[in-house]
Amino acid sequence: MDGVSASSYELGSISAEGRRTIFAAHVAFLVDMFDIYLPIIALGPAMEYFMPKNLSSSFATTLFYATFAATLLGRPIGSIIFGHFGDKIGRKRTALVSILGFAVVTLLMALLPGYTTIGLWGIGIFVLLRFLDGIFLGGEYTAANPLAMEYAPKHKRGLIGAFVIGGYPLAYVAVSIITLIMLKLAPVGDINSPYVQWGWRIPFIVGVVMAIGIYIYFDKLVPESKLWLESKKAKSPLKELFSGESLNNFLQVFVMMTGVWFTFNAVAGTLPGVLIKTLGVDAKIVTNSLLVVNLILFFGYLLVGQLGQKIGRRTILMTVGILSFTILPFLFYTLIAGGFKSTSGLLLLALVIELLLLPGTWGIGLAYITERFHTSVRASGFGLGWSLSVVVPSFYSFFMLGLEHFMPYKYTQIPLLALGGILLLIGAAWGPETKDVDF
Repeated sequence: MDGVSASSYELGSISAEGRRTIFAAHVAFLVDMFDIYLPIIALGPAMEYFMPKNLSSSFATTLFYATFAATLLGRPIGSIIFGHFGDKIGRKRTALVSILGFAVVTLLMALLPGYTTIGLWGIGIFVLLRFLDGIFLGGEYTAANPLAMEYAPKHKRGLIGAFVIGGYPLAYVAVSIITLIMLKLAPVGDINSPYVQWGWRIPFIVGVVMAIGIYIYFDKLVPESKLWLESKKAKSPLKELFSGESLNNFLQVFVMMTGVWFTFNAVAGTLPGVLIKTLGVDAKIVTNSLLVVNLILFFGYLLVGQLGQKIGRRTILMTVGILSFTILPFLFYTLIAGGFKSTSGLLLLALVIELLLLPGTWGIGLAYITERFHTSVRASGFGLGWSLSVVVPSFYSFFMLGLEHFMPYKYTQIPLLALGGILLLIGAAWGPETKDVDF
């Protein structure tokens, strides 16, 4: 893309250092997403540790979601900061700083005192730490993922990109299993119960240990990107990103990824609630089913990543966009309306919806976005294209409340799914096919 001769990056088998780099990016993203899920899955049953008994349910819910929103706001900032340094001083050094940063912040969260000790300061500090955590987490994939892709041969980028992002469903499985084990060993109950007092901290500590482990691996065994070392450096990566051809590429990616995040939140963000609250499926069955679904999704990512290498990433993205405002809304409506009466039928339909949507977006995204930017701005372009586009779609719950004035609330995610599909189709159609792009 930028005129650098890079046949060694595009042809032949993956070198030993390339394999180490790709593995490190996969595990780092797994640890990143593990950290994202900690307050939702691990701390969820113990939130009363940070809150008084007489707190209203609405305020308690607001505080709970504030922990998620704080991370959300931090990630684009992390992409701006670490994207600049990833393009300016190197992918590896930037990744190391970000990994060490979220390891320290996660440890501080695990050691926090609760409401009985410092009142609402506890949850306030927790939210602040989650914001800082989001900055470092946004820096991790902004630096490590482009580094992995720059070691991937051109004909294997689709599969490798899907493998790296495959850390996401595996992280969900890992944090869920660890949390379930801790709930068995330290039962949850009132404020003095073992899980509320100390059990929730263990998954956080596990996250810290994992982060330190991948930091050491990255430091000792992962090289800097040879492609970046040999390329011309931008004086100001962000200034270059937001000008000329790079700006056009960024706007195209931003529109496409905004659509991806709308479809993702409309489906993955609401399906558990639909199954449990709307359709009355037992929560334990849903939880166990989601573990299986996420394992299936990992292999679905790999399959679609490889398929995109054959028929084109743009083709798959556009196809998923079309499905998202045609067939998928119909399937989602059928699910919500109780078109299947048996639990197994409902779970199977939910699985079909996720398999038609997620592998074709998440399994393609990393390879596609990194191929849209020159080496001099690749970290910034990928990081901001991935992170900044998530902000508006992540307020989907508020959009659903607004749509409630026009339709039954239980169906309000369907228009958001369709909107996401339209934006995804427009964004993908706007850009070129990239599978044959030279880095």
